[in-house]
Amino acid sequence: MAVVLALLAALAWALMAPARAETASQAPSLRIEGSIAAAGADNHIDLSLDTLQQLAHHEIATSTAVTDGVLVFEGVLMRAVMDHVGAHGDTVTARALNGYEIDIPLRDFTDFDVLLAWSVNGKRLMPDDKGPFWIVYPRDQHEVLQDIRYDYRWVWQLDSLQVK
Repeated sequence: MAVVLALLAALAWALMAPARAETASQAPSLRIEGSIAAAGADNHIDLSLDTLQQLAHHEIATSTAVTDGVLVFEGVLMRAVMDHVGAHGDTVTARALNGYEIDIPLRDFTDFDVLLAWSVNGKRLMPDDKGPFWIVYPRDQHEVLQDIRYDYRWVWQLDSLQVK
């Protein structure tokens, strides 16, 4: 009986292999929905990593509330992403793969150089370690950003934004 169960498990694993490989090879994308000019008929747009990387790159060297030392984040400014999709509203609800969700005032993106990061210290962010995207504030450059209210807005494992 144990041999039969082992064979069935191996067969199931083998049948799932193409799906696992396809998922692993897919480039990440960020879904943006709500009050945006770029929304299609289904009221959202999915921005691929390639599309995001065509926007002007920026780096932020800063500490975080959840890591040690200063890290160098690379990505694109959130205000550039919002401009790219024609966002109009007052708030963005950021949602993460792990279910975390928070409202962020759109003015944060104009008041500060908030980054949509895809790498840290030259290493691509992956879903098992704060990726595919991470909203990063330049907390070391502005004392006000060292307040816990802003720490909650650092959304890692970011996968969607809803503009309201």
